[in-house]
Parts: sequence; structure tokens; C-alpha cells
Amino acid sequence: MPLGRRGGRVSALGGEGDEEAPRAAAAAPRASPQQPEAASEQVLLRGIFEIGRSSCDVVLTVRALRWRPIEPERPTGDSKCDLSCKEEFLKLKDIFSVKLKRRTLLPQEGNGTLLGITLFICLKKEQNKLKDSTLDLINLSEDHCDIWYRQFKKILAGFSNRPKSLKILLNPQSHKKEATQVYYEKVEPLLKIAGIKTDVTITEYEGHALSLLKECELQEFDGVVCVGGDGSASEVAHALLLRAQRSAGMEADSDSILTPVRAQVPLGIIPAGSTNVLAHSLHGIAHVVTATLHIILGHVQPVDVCTFSTAGRLLRFGFSAMFGFGGKTLALAEKHRWMSPNQRRDFAVIKALAKLKPEDCEISFLPLNSSPDLQERKAQGSPKSDGDARWHVIQGQFLNVSIMAIPCLCSVAPGGLAPNTRLNNGSMALIIARNTSRPEFIKHLKRYASVKNQFNFPFIETYTVEEVKVYPRNKTRAHSPEEEDQLHGTASETSFPWNVDGDLMEVTSEVHVKLHPRLIDLYGESTEEMNDAKVT
Repeated sequence: MPLGRRGGRVSALGGEGDEEAPRAAAAAPRASPQQPEAASEQVLLRGIFEIGRSSCDVVLTVRALRWRPIEPERPTGDSKCDLSCKEEFLKLKDIFSVKLKRRTLLPQEGNGTLLGITLFICLKKEQNKLKDSTLDLINLSEDHCDIWYRQFKKILAGFSNRPKSLKILLNPQSHKKEATQVYYEKVEPLLKIAGIKTDVTITEYEGHALSLLKECELQEFDGVVCVGGDGSASEVAHALLLRAQRSAGMEADSDSILTPVRAQVPLGIIPAGSTNVLAHSLHGIAHVVTATLHIILGHVQPVDVCTFSTAGRLLRFGFSAMFGFGGKTLALAEKHRWMSPNQRRDFAVIKALAKLKPEDCEISFLPLNSSPDLQERKAQGSPKSDGDARWHVIQGQFLNVSIMAIPCLCSVAPGGLAPNTRLNNGSMALIIARNTSRPEFIKHLKRYASVKNQFNFPFIETYTVEEVKVYPRNKTRAHSPEEEDQLHGTASETSFPWNVDGDLMEVTSEVHVKLHPRLIDLYGESTEEMNDAKVT
């Protein structure tokens, strides 16, 4: 775990044999204009520590740690303190571990010479990125340090939302098969420093996480963490929600599944895939350390989830889906998994564009604004036809249909595939691309990477909805042998590919997508300000 140095040197008194703390400590966090007012805070401890080679007057309050360099007075009686003596502070909520800092000459030695206390902290950088760092409080007094150390431990124990035990599911096949390395080199060291117990399972096949979470005793864990790509994370989310339904006595093939219960534990997503749409949408950035620190600090964000069902039978839970071009592209990519992820993605997009054909569909949707009236009518037992009259129906030839409950940020669409929706605003974005020429459709796709409005085309329609039904009307149309080989392989001729969170789902009939607000908690912090700044 790389940790910062002060100006390229090892922190004061931190020798090479330092066992408990990192070899180098980052510069102390600088004071901020938004720092909390110290006058109104209860003081817990006050003492003198050396911080960054300066003796400091250190005050611990109920919300922050504050320090100011102690400067000797001049012969005239004036203090030499200038701008460099400005008070600095660290919010206690940004501390995730504390250790006694000792110098040991040999690893096999017991407790070495006490040097002070090391605080492990989370620093917020630009673009939603978090970074782990340290702050050394140097004092050679055992009694003095013990009092402060115990107080810090008591404070950290008071953050009840922070996990103490996690179930880790690691997909070794994600992206370039780097997930294992990512976890053991970047994630596990931070979890150990934070004192979080882990139980790691390396998944061996598709659906392994689903079968494992059916039987796993989740009572002993505060959360579940998935290390992998979007497909892995979506599978784990589906498994947690399916488990919650069964625990509540609901069956997947009954109508009751359309009013599901919330997941029992939060889900953490460590991005180790090729696109990492879920992690990017959640944190504003696909960054392993950022995702890990959100988990350690217990930042929890409720997130909307969709159910995908057909004929009253649940197909799966998910966050986003694409039908048409998006589904065919994924189907092509799945047929060429021997390629590298980037090559596979580029090949599939080019091939799907070369064979670009619309699907003849009927799409019915319930606009968000009509949902309260509809729910009231349902509660009063109104006839089904009365409720159906409030649905909007459109028919035609569609190149692509996107249904997204989250913004779907990624490297190729930094503003999001659905920039006008949020993680938990109780709505889905329905984006429809009607049939048009290949050059015009490509222009639309290219706009996702630019600052221009990607929906400013006559063939693009966008709606804010809470339910959607997609019914392909050309079910009996057989694909050509070439299309069968490229798109479906062994799939039947009446099967249509859907891209659900990066997973391929083959469906033969109508798909009903329904939004369920705040159905699962994900480890992460709100990025609403970031999203609002990007939406024009």
C-alpha cells in the first residue's frame, strides 16, 4: 500500500524498522475555510505532540483533531507566529484506524521503542477520488500516548455504521484477470489496517456467487463486497435481493415479487472490470482505493433497482438494460471472449454497426408523473383497464432501447448514458432510438463522449418513467444463419438478446421492467453535486 512522504523524506523519527506504522507519513492536512468552529465543541484531550518536525499544541474535540505550532517568544515579548502557525485540523470521521507507532530494529522483536501515535486517514482529492494517508503524533511518553490512543479507539468504536466483518466475493476472470491482484495488493491491506475481518471466496463459474449467497450465513457479516466487473456486481446484487425475497416468503414466479423487500446487508463494489459502470456511477470515479475507503468508512447510499420479469416470472434484479443495438453488441462480444476486453468491445461495436437493423417493437411505459394516481387507483381496487389507460404506447422500428435506473457513467460516457437520472430519485430513464441511417446513429453514439447533447436528434426520444414493457413484434422472424452465429449461437430463433448490467440475458417474449426505489444499500457517497454540474 503506497503511502506518501513529506517532501521526499521519511517522517520525523520514523525509522526503517518501524513495524506498526507505514515507513512514511503524508503531510498533515491543511486548514480549510470550512473548518468547524472549535469554540462550541467539547474538548476531550489536550496535549503536546511533534507533528511534521514542529512541536504543536494539540486539541481533541468531539468532532475534530486540531493543532497549532508552538512558537517561542522573541526577546521583545512578541511571538514569531505568522501564517505558518495557522491552526490545522482533521475531522474525526476521516480517521479509519489508529496504531501505536514504535521503532523496532528486527521484525522478530516484540514491542520496540514507543515513538507516538499514527492515525490512518482518508483524504479527499479532486474528481471524487479518495486517498489513504497517515498523520504521526510524536511523543515518547508511554502514559501520554496510551491515554490518547484509548480515546481514539473509543471514538472509532462509536462509528457504528462502519463494517467490522465482510464477506468478499472475488471474480478472478474479470477484465484482464487482474481482480485477484487488485484485491490482495490494494484492498486487503487497507481492510487489515482498519481491523475489518474478511471471509474471501474466489468464484469459479458464472452463477457461483448466486448459489453461494443462497446458503451463506449472512448474519455474521456487516456487508458483502464484490471484486469484479459490472456483471459480477450485478449478479451479487441480484443474489442478495433474491435471498431477501425468499427470507420474506416470496417466490420468484409469483406476483408478489413485483413488490420486493429490501436487501438485508449493504453491497460494496470494488471495480475490477472493463467498464465498471456501477462503481463509476456510485462514486463518480472507477477507482479501487476510493471504493475501498467508502466501504471502510461505512458510507452507505440507498440505490434504486429494477425487476425484469416476463409472464409474471422474475428474470432478475438489475440497474440498467439495453435492447436492440446494445443487446446485440454484448451478444457479439460474448461470442469472442478469447479476445482482450478492449479488442472484444471494439470488434463487437463495429460488427453490430455493420449489421445495424431495427427491431419491430411495441413499447408501453408508465410516466413517472402518473404513478401516484395509479397506485391510489390500484389500492382502491380499480379495474385493471382503468390503470392501463394511463400507460403510453408507442410502436415502430427501434434501433436501441435503453432503460436505466442509474446514470451509467463510464469512460466512454463521462456524463453518463442516462445523465438525467440519479441513483435514488425513484425514476428510470427510457431512451429510445428510432430507425435512422447508420451515419446518424453513429453521430448519436459519438456524442456520449462529448459535451454536446447526445439526445438532440429527431430519432431520439427520452422519457422519465417507473415501468416499461418491451414487446418484440417480429418474434416469428428467423435470423439468417450468419446472424444466428454472430448474435445467439445456440439460442432459439425467437430469442432476443438483452444487455442487463453487462450480462447477456436471452428472452423470447415481452419484458416488464419495474422500478423499486432504494431497494438496496451500496457502499458509497452521494455524487449528486457532480451529476448536477454535468447536466445542462
